[in-house]
Formats: sequence, C-alpha cells, structure tokens
Amino acid sequence: MAQRILVVDDEPQIRRALRAALHAEGYVVELAENGAEALDRVAGEPPDLVILDLGLPDMDGADVCARLRAWSQVPVIVLSVREAEREKVRALDLGADDYLVKPFGISELLARIRASLRRAREEVGQPVVRHRDLTIDLARHRVLCGGEEVHLTPTEYELLAYLATHRGKVLTHQMILHRVWGPEYEGEVQYLRVFVSQLRRKIEADPREPRFLLTELGVGYRFPDPE
Repeated sequence: MAQRILVVDDEPQIRRALRAALHAEGYVVELAENGAEALDRVAGEPPDLVILDLGLPDMDGADVCARLRAWSQVPVIVLSVREAEREKVRALDLGADDYLVKPFGISELLARIRASLRRAREEVGQPVVRHRDLTIDLARHRVLCGGEEVHLTPTEYELLAYLATHRGKVLTHQMILHRVWGPEYEGEVQYLRVFVSQLRRKIEADPREPRFLLTELGVGYRFPDPE
C-alpha cells in the first residue's frame, strides 16, 4: 500500500510542486493550507509523514508540531525559509524530526522522507544498535568498537545510547542535556561539548572526522542512519 504524506503549506505553488514530485515517487499526497486543517487531517486519518511549513496563516508551524506531539508520533519534516539556528532548534525541540531550509533540492527532500519513514518502521527498543564497526548492546550496557570493548563512564554511555537510539534524528543541545543530565543543565552547552569530545576520543578512529557523533552546527548532534 502506498504511503501517505500530508503537505502543509500556505503557498499554492509549493503545494502543487510537492504533490507532483511526491506523486511521481509513488506516494499518496494530501494537502492542507493552514495549521487547523493539518491537525484535523492528522486526527481524522493519520498520514505516514507530515511535511510542514512554519509560516502558516493561522498559527506558527512549530506550534502545530507541538500540538501534534501531544498525541501523535507521526514523523514531521519542517520546510521553511527561516534559516536562523534558533528557529531550527525551536522546531526540533517541539518535536520535528528534520528541518530543511527553502529553497531545497527535491532529491534531498526525498532522501529525508525515506530516512524518516524507515526510522518510523523500525522496531522500538531494539536491543542492539550497529553502525559500521561500532556495536552498542543496550541490554548489557556494552559498547564494542572493532570487536574490542570500549570502557565508558556511565554518563558517556548514557549520552551515546541516547543518540544511537534516535539515530538519524537531530537532537538539540537542550534535548540532550535535559535527557542525560537533567533540566537544570539545559543551558550548559559547553559541558556537553566536553563530553562529546571525550566520547569521540574513545570510539572514533579520527575524532576530528567523526563517523558516529555528527555535529549539527549551532543546533546539536546526530547519530547517523543505518547504512
């Protein structure tokens, strides 16, 4: 069965262009031109993925995302002309799965859609995460790199496990600090950078060219999608 994508944008030309491009890839495409209509459509018949503009006429797209996250885990990819880091951070903090700045390439958007849909299909709570020569055994709290066990502190392990269990998704500094250290640490970005640097020295072949702990400049970090 074809997967359904809801496109939420107040610009008719953007809606038409995305509908044509996604339809050509075999997706069933539905359209909404404002936040209220988008929320109604997701509540009535949930799509497999939502493409969401931030500049909607009735409410901010980030607020639409926050309201969706109160009762739905549908993947959300934000498309917006807003390129300021604070806008990306806010959307991601409120539950968006990915963020693309307009204008964007359709091939890049399609790749992000495929990655988001693949993550949504993956079984939640997989006991082992593998990427290249790195293995994270979540059940046993063990990390192997190149077949050799890596000794991590409890905090380093918690940081790595949090990123790895959300692989492919950009996690903001605030999200990571809240989850690993607690809400009182949400502003301690430099503290997080120190731990990421320590962790890279233990699991990366070249910490200056990381393969596992990828930096999203000004926003946060990401563990790569499975290859």
